[in-house]
Amino acid sequence: MSDTNRGAARGIVLTHGSMCFGMVDAVLKITGAPEDSIVALSNEGKGPDALFREVSELAGREPTIIFTDLFTGSCAFAARLVCRDPGSRRVVFGANLAMLLDFVFHRDLPLDDLVARLLEKGRDSIRALEPAPVPAADADRTLPG
Repeated sequence: MSDTNRGAARGIVLTHGSMCFGMVDAVLKITGAPEDSIVALSNEGKGPDALFREVSELAGREPTIIFTDLFTGSCAFAARLVCRDPGSRRVVFGANLAMLLDFVFHRDLPLDDLVARLLEKGRDSIRALEPAPVPAADADRTLPG
């Protein structure tokens, strides 16, 4: 069995400031997932070496996906270093709540399949509300005022 199929993956949400804590809290409350299935880690007050060590320690040797808030910056840099020899680790940049929710329900998938799924879910969740069309009969009306 390859490293990418050794059981349910663990998620590390690595962000600038306290954003990670709110995201992980929401995921755990919405899903009821085990607390150790997805953990939060902030870069706050940590230099590059300390952040790298902490992420490495949290990742351990189990299948792990590190979710960062941005594609650049200290969080992304630390995640890239931890995953430079990917084995059973992957990085997903630009995490959002939809992909984190999907992660906890499908973390038993092989890592490569799981990452592809998460990217699709994350992208699909980004939407804009389209303006409602104004009916022709109302177009000439003015609002009181």
